[in-house]
Amino acid sequence: MAKIKHIAITCEHPDDVAKFYREGFDLVEVARNDRQIQLTDGDINLTILRWKTNADADVGPNGENFSGIHHIGFQVDSLQEAGSRLQQIGGDEIVRRDVAGPGETRPPRAEEKWSGPNGQVLDISEPGWLHKLPLD
Repeated sequence: MAKIKHIAITCEHPDDVAKFYREGFDLVEVARNDRQIQLTDGDINLTILRWKTNADADVGPNGENFSGIHHIGFQVDSLQEAGSRLQQIGGDEIVRRDVAGPGETRPPRAEEKWSGPNGQVLDISEPGWLHKLPLD
């Protein structure tokens, strides 16, 4: 069974938005780069992304400079099976990450991005996203 493990919000000022969720809900920052800040409650990853532009393959149905929930990520048992299932029910593959990005330690094929029936961007991943709290 797939589990929701990742929600991404796009906004103009990621630092301010991340600060709100850290201070308001005691979320912990687990990673950051020039495009995103990843927070967690220990179970679900909340990623704060800088606004998408039309140059981004996964800009989403709301277009560039949209502030709000951009995509939802599902951790699945098999990328291949989940992708086939989504394709059979009308999903469209948007992006396949075949390699880890610079400075990232996630394994290759960490996630695929799909479009649902209303254009909503969906992530599917076997290994999931950073959501483990650091050990004290």
